Amino acid sequence: MTIEIHTLSNGFRIVTEHMPGLESASIGIWVNVGGRHERLEENGIAHFLEHMAFKGTKRRNALEIAEAIEDVGGYINAYTSREVTAYYARVLRDDVTLALDVVGDIVLNPVFDPMEIEIERGVILQEIGQALDTPDDVIFDWLQERAYPDQPLGRTILGEGANVTGFGRDDLSSFVARHYRPERMVLSAAGGIDHEEIVRQAELIFSHLENGSSVKLTPARFGGGEFRTEKALEQAHFALGLESPDYCSPDIYSAQIYSTALGGGMSSRLFQEIREKRGLCYTIFAQTGAYSDSGMTTIYAGTSGSQIAELAEITIDELKRAACDMNSVEIARARTQMKAGLLMGLESPSSRAERLARMLAIWGRIPSLTETVERIDAVTDGDVRRVAEHMAVSARSAMALYGPVASAPKLGELQRRRAA
Repeated sequence: MTIEIHTLSNGFRIVTEHMPGLESASIGIWVNVGGRHERLEENGIAHFLEHMAFKGTKRRNALEIAEAIEDVGGYINAYTSREVTAYYARVLRDDVTLALDVVGDIVLNPVFDPMEIEIERGVILQEIGQALDTPDDVIFDWLQERAYPDQPLGRTILGEGANVTGFGRDDLSSFVARHYRPERMVLSAAGGIDHEEIVRQAELIFSHLENGSSVKLTPARFGGGEFRTEKALEQAHFALGLESPDYCSPDIYSAQIYSTALGGGMSSRLFQEIREKRGLCYTIFAQTGAYSDSGMTTIYAGTSGSQIAELAEITIDELKRAACDMNSVEIARARTQMKAGLLMGLESPSSRAERLARMLAIWGRIPSLTETVERIDAVTDGDVRRVAEHMAVSARSAMALYGPVASAPKLGELQRRRAA
């Protein structure tokens, strides 16, 4: 497989990976802008803009956008995160040129028709309502808000209903003008592709874009705190967040191996102790996520109202125990799980294209899979135990609780339990 990178004169970057033998390809545009780039009054606009990209361009209406890709058996979609917005398509190799034309069209030429804005406003308000009715979804927004209070990184990606109700065409156009600049975009493609043909087409589509001024992000500040809402639900939902390394930190792989051993699978400590031995929950997991300047290890579980206190306290006890006796066997297992997940995930062109775009945005280059695996292998048992001790004793924390949670301990009580 061959990775090739090309940068247009305006800073727009193109990265491709040819995967021999594949009859399909994934191609898309990753824009380094998301929820944390929004002003307070704009919260939710990056996601609104993502929706509007599919509602009509200067060349195609909404139906024609969908038909262009689906007529050739392809798939087109987009997503918004806190730091990235992505627009991508999966098609057969003979239709890559068409896919890039469509994706480029929806990113560069949305018309923001007022009637379509009103229709999509209603759709997004329904999406917000659906999220609020999904406890094991909305609880992570509340956890994020407490972890990063009073700053863009802590706000919901969907935005508040009041903001969404007020967005108009000028707001969308202004956000695009400020943030959709060529130096902040990456065109990534993987699968049955021809690098030179994609570069040639990209020159025609994107070379006219002009550079913009740099955007200064509000630095992430992990504050911590507790969010608790009591409601008559079947389950009490518990989410605990611990401050973790950012994705450029030398400790990021140590933290990810740690969270895998702690709660990343059926053999993990939390799963075995809390679900298998005690039967306190159906779902429990731990995972480490990262941003450009911060990160959070999250533990989530759902249990009954009568057992929420026991579950929360045992979770803290397991954090403390991991700091003392996490052994070489479980660390090696977690390391292997992490490598296997990485390598298995990259068997699809969509995953490859995603990785290429993210790595280029983060590092300015594409670390080889060999290099990545070597970095994972270089994590020692001591590195993981050091992270485990930090998580158990001194990492700043946040907590969100939702449902029949009256008996759940307060975050301060759990922190004292950590320190005991």
